[in-house]
Amino acid sequence: MNGLPLSDTPQAVADPVSTLMALAGDDMPRVEALLNERMASPVALIPELAAWLVKAGGKRIRPLITIASARMLGYEGEGHLALAGAVELIHTATLLHDDVVDESELRRGKASANHIWGNPQSVLVGDFLFAQAFMLMVDSGSLDALHVLSRAAAIIAEGEVRQLALVGDIAVSRQSYMDVIDAKTAALFAAAAQVSPILAGRPKAEEDALYTYGRELGLAFQLVDDALDYGGLAALLGKNTGDDFREGKITLPVTLALEKASDEERAFWTRTLGGKTQDESDLDEAIAILKRHGALDETLAQARAHAANAQSALSIFPRNEWTAALSALAEFVVDRAY
Repeated sequence: MNGLPLSDTPQAVADPVSTLMALAGDDMPRVEALLNERMASPVALIPELAAWLVKAGGKRIRPLITIASARMLGYEGEGHLALAGAVELIHTATLLHDDVVDESELRRGKASANHIWGNPQSVLVGDFLFAQAFMLMVDSGSLDALHVLSRAAAIIAEGEVRQLALVGDIAVSRQSYMDVIDAKTAALFAAAAQVSPILAGRPKAEEDALYTYGRELGLAFQLVDDALDYGGLAALLGKNTGDDFREGKITLPVTLALEKASDEERAFWTRTLGGKTQDESDLDEAIAILKRHGALDETLAQARAHAANAQSALSIFPRNEWTAALSALAEFVVDRAY
C-alpha cells in the first residue's frame, strides 16, 4: 500500500480514531474491561484515583494501534488484548507521574489527579499501574513482546529525566530536543505497533516497518502538541495554553526561534524560560516571537514529514481497511493542528 500523501494544505478528513474504534468494536470493549479489572484493589484510593484519569476521555490511540496492527496482520488470538491493555496502563502511569513532575493542575480538561489527591498518592498509584501493565505483558504469553514494552518503559523514564534536566536551558539544540521526544513520546507509540507482528509471528521486516510507523507517528504527535501549546487551542487539548512556557520547557518551536533570535529576543527567553520570571503579557510576546520567525509553521512542517514517514512505512503491507485506517491516523495527527 502507498501511504496517503500529506499535502501542505490541511484538508478536512474524517476522524480515523472513530473509524478504528468502529473496526475494533469487538476488541476495545474487552480492553476496557481489562483496564477496569487491573485497576481494582481493596485499597479504595487506587481504583478511585486511577479511574479518574483512565476514564477521563482519552482517545486510546496507543492501544488502538496495537489492536489495529494485529488485526491488519490477520492475527486471530487474544494476546493482543493484554498487550493493548498494558500499553494503555503504561501511558496512564506516565501521565500520573508527569503531572506530579510538571505540577500540572489540569489533565484533559479536568483537575489533575495530583491536584485532587496529592503528589505522593499519584506517584504510588502510577507505580501500581506500571506493575499491572507488566502483569498483562506476562499474560500475553510473549517474552519478546514483554521485552519490547519493558524496554519502552525504561526509555520513557530516561526521556522524562532528560527533559527535566533541560528545563530552562535555552542552549538546547533541536537534535537534543528531538532525542527527548523520541524517548518520552515516540518510544511507546513504536512499541505499541511493534508488539503485534511479534505476537503474530510475522517476519522481521514487518516488525521493523510497524516499529517505524509507530515511532514516526509518535514524533509527529508530540510536535503537533508542541505547536498547539502556543496555539490557543486549550479546550481542544484539555490543557492550559502555555503550559510548556510556564514550566520553562524548551520545546522545538522555542528552539527554532532561538536559532534566529535577536539579542533582545534571546534576553526575553533567558528571563522567561531560563529564569522563569514571567508576567501576564509574556505568553503573548512568546507567541508573537514564534510566529515572527515561522517557528510554529516549521514545527508543523516537521510533524507533517514524520507523519508521511509513518504512512510510507505501511507500504509493505497489503491494502485493507486496517491499513487504510492506520494511514489516515497519521494524517489526522497533523490535521488536528488546524
